[in-house]
Amino acid sequence: MEGGGKHFLLVHGLCHGAWCWYKVVASLQAAGHRVTALDLAASGAHPARLDEVCSFEEYSRPLLDAVAAAPDGERLVLVGHSHGGLSLALAMERFPRKIAAAVFVAAALPCVGKHMGVTTEEFMRRTASEGLMDCEMVAINNNSQGVGQGVAIRMGPRFMAEKYYQQSPAEDLTLAGMLVKPGNQFMGDPLMKDETLLTDGNYGSVKKVYVIAKADGSSTEEMQRWMVAMSPGTEVEEIAEADHAVMSSKPRELCDVLVKIADKYD
Repeated sequence: MEGGGKHFLLVHGLCHGAWCWYKVVASLQAAGHRVTALDLAASGAHPARLDEVCSFEEYSRPLLDAVAAAPDGERLVLVGHSHGGLSLALAMERFPRKIAAAVFVAAALPCVGKHMGVTTEEFMRRTASEGLMDCEMVAINNNSQGVGQGVAIRMGPRFMAEKYYQQSPAEDLTLAGMLVKPGNQFMGDPLMKDETLLTDGNYGSVKKVYVIAKADGSSTEEMQRWMVAMSPGTEVEEIAEADHAVMSSKPRELCDVLVKIADKYD
């Protein structure tokens, strides 16, 4: 890009799609950067059905393909939100030299030496007392024996209003209510249980920045800092009064952080 602009790849969280980044995409483009917001498989406008996506690798394929297709010499800034942090980790392990920095926005941040599913397990443990409110578990019905099948989560309107979008404009909560889909965490996928998957030489070599959403009612600040503490060397940025949907509640502040990171890492 002219003017030294970077290429950002934006990855949504569970049940969401590329649509959730619309404010951040516009701001980054206005700042002179190239931006690609991705729909992971069976998410957003992606054509696959939930029961057709049989593994976390297949779910993450749109991101893996986008990173693989980046021209030589184009160093990417990957940005993952919530569960999308796990897809970032997979791309970082596969293509470390193509990535200038990876930004985890109130996201699942796995660490070398532990399986990727540990972040989801800890989140579920911490929310066990109150559960996921009116979220529902939805059976994934198919006839294949693909890994990762079983149940998906459907976000409930009360959970979204009180735990996810509580600081966001009412219009963004309404939009999300129209567009969210059931999402598979793939906790039964062997890839999620592989403690050797993420290595120091690949995943560990990529610069990591964690953006803490200080008013997050879903993945609390305490939970976010717990993940950061397990990955020494991870830089931290904080956004006050940001709910879990940081891109909706504090889009300008998030854009400023992303531009700062892009300017710092080549």
